[in-house]
Amino acid sequence: MADPFARFEADAHAAVEALARYLRESAEGRGPVLSQPPLRELAAGLEVARWIREGGLSGAPFREFLARYLGATTRLHHPGYFAHQVAVPEPLGAVGSLVDGVTGNAMAIYEMGPAAAAIEFAVLDWMLAKVGFTPAPLPPAPPSPAPHGGGVLTHGGSLANLTALAAARARAAPSAWRDGVGARLAVLAPEAAHYSISRAVGILGLGQGALRAAPCDADGRLVPDRLPAALDALRDEGRAVMAVVASACSTAAGLYDPLREVGALCRERGLWLHVDGAHGASALLSERLRHRLDGIALADSVVWDAHKMLRTPTVCAAVLVRDHRTLDGAFQQDASYLFHEKDEPGFDFLHRTVECTKAALGLRLFLALAAEGEGALARYVERQTALAAEAAALLARTPGFEVAVAPESNIVCFRVAGSDERQLELRRRLLAQGRHYVSSTLFRGRRWLRLALMNPATRLEDVAAMADELRALLGAAEGGAC
Repeated sequence: MADPFARFEADAHAAVEALARYLRESAEGRGPVLSQPPLRELAAGLEVARWIREGGLSGAPFREFLARYLGATTRLHHPGYFAHQVAVPEPLGAVGSLVDGVTGNAMAIYEMGPAAAAIEFAVLDWMLAKVGFTPAPLPPAPPSPAPHGGGVLTHGGSLANLTALAAARARAAPSAWRDGVGARLAVLAPEAAHYSISRAVGILGLGQGALRAAPCDADGRLVPDRLPAALDALRDEGRAVMAVVASACSTAAGLYDPLREVGALCRERGLWLHVDGAHGASALLSERLRHRLDGIALADSVVWDAHKMLRTPTVCAAVLVRDHRTLDGAFQQDASYLFHEKDEPGFDFLHRTVECTKAALGLRLFLALAAEGEGALARYVERQTALAAEAAALLARTPGFEVAVAPESNIVCFRVAGSDERQLELRRRLLAQGRHYVSSTLFRGRRWLRLALMNPATRLEDVAAMADELRALLGAAEGGAC
């Protein structure tokens, strides 16, 4: 086919048809939820080296390649997918990824992607309002005398947490960008905080000694009454607290910190409160569940991942701040081909993000929202949270099973009697069967099997089938390696 655009149209049609079949088969539970052939074998089967060398992948060979590729994917739409906090994507949101890929608008500066920038600005304002921050006025607008909220979408929660803490560093040590981190700064966070908090502390040049464990209860939640003593101890040590981090919710067990009490203390002491709501902030959509995040509007910064509970294709995470000026000061740079005086009918996000070339992340979020509607997404969050409570009750009454804690989100931690190694061996055997996919985590110093119930097609019967399969594996392993 000589016409490259006709070839694209034909290959795109073939891809959409293959993906539609893939979605249908996955939702019906056909095929393994997880397949992990050896990488060398998989690369050979996909003929990666050949196509890199020869090119020309199109037509029938492309359809064959795509069939092999889809055969080796993890089927998030499969009802037996319980493993990780990754959205089961709304298909129209995935079309947004295709549109962005074809148009290639690197929209960190407005002139490189006006439509993408307009969408991102609008969805950020929607998120700011849900948090309780003041949405930003749509450009072009005269400067407002009062501060308002601000935000940016990033490629994932790790970049989002880094960006938020960069803003906190700019407020605590304004000269750090130019002179380095001379001050003895500290970040106070729960030990259960996502590892990206520790990573951000390292990247920002604070050193791991600056990351201090906040006082928490046995389940890893912050204890507000014990925070003043921890803050005083840091002051006596000569440390200036750059930020206090709270989880909404925690990664391992899905538990929420008491945001109102922590936020009130941070306001009283003039401290930056950062809320990592990557997973749990989507409960803000639900009138029934938003009390879990009571007090979130007291935060200075919030991270909220759309590619978790907002059904948005990976990756798309929001950094949201109460005062836009703090985010505008996070990065300070000079690039004459980008930063200069110009007529600006829109908005440049470049000064708020690590990324210079930035995808139209807002489009995939917007299309997921537009396809489902806010009300349907709220009901989805409520359904998955209720399913977790039902799953925990089912597992708790299953002989030989123990549930870690009553779920507050869509995450359930459970284990069988025995060692940590036994939990991992059981998981390995379960994954080898291919019908159910669970993850594992450490909680209260022990290894647990873990469900993250992301799939709207998953039913309690699917969890019961997983429990039956585990019991069968346990029976087969009596006296064996497990």
